[in-house]
Amino acid sequence: MKHPMNQHAIRDLLLPIAVLIAAMLSIQVGAAIAKQLLGDLGAYGTATLRLCFAAFILCIVCRPWRIRLEKVSLLPLLLYGLSMGCMNVLIYLALMRIPLGIAVALEFMGPLAVAIWASRRPIDFIWIALATLGVLALLPTTDSQAALPWQGIAYALAAGVCWALYIIFGQKAGAFAPSGIVTSIGMTVAALAVTPIGIAHAGSELLNQSFWPTALMIACLSSALPYWLEMMALKRLPAKTFGVLMSVEPAIAALSGLIILDERLTIMQWGAVASVMLASAGAVLGARRHAVSTEMVG
Repeated sequence: MKHPMNQHAIRDLLLPIAVLIAAMLSIQVGAAIAKQLLGDLGAYGTATLRLCFAAFILCIVCRPWRIRLEKVSLLPLLLYGLSMGCMNVLIYLALMRIPLGIAVALEFMGPLAVAIWASRRPIDFIWIALATLGVLALLPTTDSQAALPWQGIAYALAAGVCWALYIIFGQKAGAFAPSGIVTSIGMTVAALAVTPIGIAHAGSELLNQSFWPTALMIACLSSALPYWLEMMALKRLPAKTFGVLMSVEPAIAALSGLIILDERLTIMQWGAVASVMLASAGAVLGARRHAVSTEMVG
């Protein structure tokens, strides 16, 4: 009688882990596909199509018009959407210059900072040191032909700042409405904010319907599908376990870049990615109970 029960418990644990890994794979495969579109539309044009399609999908699914929002919720929702839009544009600007795995590892500095701030224990200095070593290992050097451009590193770190703001403002906005409603409204705000810039940079190319199927695929893989999968996982996993598992996302991004884009990292670059991952996992393990998760559906 105990054996079937043990099997049931193992299945209940492994299923949400598999779902979360599928969500991370979906996000990074979407990012790899988006990188292939950057050459045609640029960062602003690609972000515009991705956000517009994602906003449309999430609004159809979540129907944000069903609830009446309080005036006090408008500013957090606006800031949440703006941080989401900036995060998308900046990470695409980074992807035009540096490999996907490195960009995601650098971007992870944002949620890492949020987790450390939520904990503020002495051991967190170890995670800060690990993450800093990882970033330093990626900085361009004058004697290396394979050095990464500093612009790409700067854009990825700036995307991390926006990711941190996205988490903070998302938590504040989430106090006023269900998560699906908040995400769909935030995505709509992001799309409205980025679209004028996308039009200015990409112009009539945004109306080229040959790009729309790819943009729709990116929106589904990087926004709609992982959001649904992460919500499934969150309901079945402790928040701390969820956060620790999310720390493997830079490795998934690096593998996606290798398989889809043939982006080969050096041993030092893999070490830098691993350093950021370890720092993220350690920070999440030490975070207080009220620390927010590092989910990214933007």
